[in-house]
Amino acid sequence: MARYIGPVCRLCRREGMKLFLKGERCHTEKCAIEKRNFIPGQHGKSKRVRKVVGYGLQLREKQKVRRIYGLLETQFRNNFEKASKTRGITGETMLATLERRLDNVIYRMGFGTSRSQSRQVVRHGHIQVNGRKVNIPSFLVKPGDVVEVRESSRQNPTILAARDATAHAPAPSWLDVDREGLKAKVIGQPRRDELTQIQINEQLIVELYSK
Repeated sequence: MARYIGPVCRLCRREGMKLFLKGERCHTEKCAIEKRNFIPGQHGKSKRVRKVVGYGLQLREKQKVRRIYGLLETQFRNNFEKASKTRGITGETMLATLERRLDNVIYRMGFGTSRSQSRQVVRHGHIQVNGRKVNIPSFLVKPGDVVEVRESSRQNPTILAARDATAHAPAPSWLDVDREGLKAKVIGQPRRDELTQIQINEQLIVELYSK
């Protein structure tokens, strides 16, 4: 399955809620949900919305979370499979693992205004973990790791602009962020109540994949 490269605002409209895929634009009146809060397509505005139940509800929840973190179906399912083999509550473990992805960590640090921009920052080699360059977005950080912008990238305009644009957003408690120093230390595990701005029912995803 190829990665979606179309207008991301269509994804928010399909799910009927803000998924915060376009960074700061999502917090303004320019957000597509504010203007056109109906599913995309020729008949979207006039189409009667049917109540989603059962499998459809589980599928929509999975698609919502997959789109929030920008994963392909195979990546998302692999993440679930690993979580299901780990001690603990499968749904919470799955979400915590997604949070520990390096691209998401950069987003949580405020050095990318969206997860897609943060993924690009990582891929372009601007980030190092414990002093070593890491350009793999799916790299999982762990407590004790130090994540920082590489010395050669500290004047990168995209990173600096993102840092300034996200100054109002608090960092999660499991990250000790030094915004001026362009770095952070992982000081714990992601907490369930801090995982996302969007309400998620991960149990629906567990039920979907457990069939």
